Amino acid sequence: MSLPDDPTPALLYRMNQNVMALGSAIEEIGIWIDQRGSSEASDRINAHLQVLEGNVDAIAKLMDELVARCKPEEEIDPED
Repeated sequence: MSLPDDPTPALLYRMNQNVMALGSAIEEIGIWIDQRGSSEASDRINAHLQVLEGNVDAIAKLMDELVARCKPEEEIDPED
């Protein structure tokens, strides 16, 4: 696998995928814990998950901005 000239967009995308996957896995663990009667631990897990959820939109917007900055500008034909 060869790296693109600027691997930043691909890196950001993969890191975001990992964060989302970890959030989903933790949510599943929280549900499993809650079903076994430990609502206190489940509540703490849910509080941390709310932080992830609260940042989703801001992270998506910032990632879009960074990716847009990484794209090379189209070359302008000097004869135009």
